Amino acid sequence: MATITTSLPDELVQKLSDYAKKLDMPKNKLIEKALSLYLDHLKRAAYAKSYKSAGQDEDMLTLAEEGMEAYFKQLEDETR
Repeated sequence: MATITTSLPDELVQKLSDYAKKLDMPKNKLIEKALSLYLDHLKRAAYAKSYKSAGQDEDMLTLAEEGMEAYFKQLEDETR
């Protein structure tokens, strides 16, 4: 496990301390959990942005439509 050193505003450090006491959790574990959740949020936001961009791309829309046609045909063939 790596060790990092950082500077944070006093107000944020106080909030961290307050929540760590309230949750009976070490501050480093609270930071680890919060950072993990935030990075996951950023990843999801990037996915959402890429899907919005793909929705505006004519080539991507055509490709998706062609894929859906093949999928529907496969479903029809299996239900016969």
